[in-house]
Amino acid sequence: MRILLDTHILLWAAAGALPADAARYVMDMQNALFFSPASIWEVVIKQGLGRADFSADPVSLYNGLLGAGYQELPITSKHTLLIGVLPELHKDPFDRILLAQSASEGLSLLTSDKTLAQYPGAVILVSA
Repeated sequence: MRILLDTHILLWAAAGALPADAARYVMDMQNALFFSPASIWEVVIKQGLGRADFSADPVSLYNGLLGAGYQELPITSKHTLLIGVLPELHKDPFDRILLAQSASEGLSLLTSDKTLAQYPGAVILVSA
């Protein structure tokens, strides 16, 4: 399975604190794991705002993801255009681009966000 991890899942993976049902997907060597530059951007922005849940160093996070074999999924215009036709269930722009990327590229989106799980398509909801 090809899986795009949302930002919180990436942060938990980097901290070695994945919930068990998320770890099942992340640790499965059959799965190809992807991250989005939007997640790195989200960490930079929210860390700058002083959010305690985004305290990871973005440079270390990025390098650690690449070192662990995650693949970076570039953001394209095709992805951004899809945002315009997504239902307005979720207002967070970072989550919306992740959803658009996963839908455009045929990836499953691994998330603990119940609102994202309401979208049609391959969204895998795991408990936090």
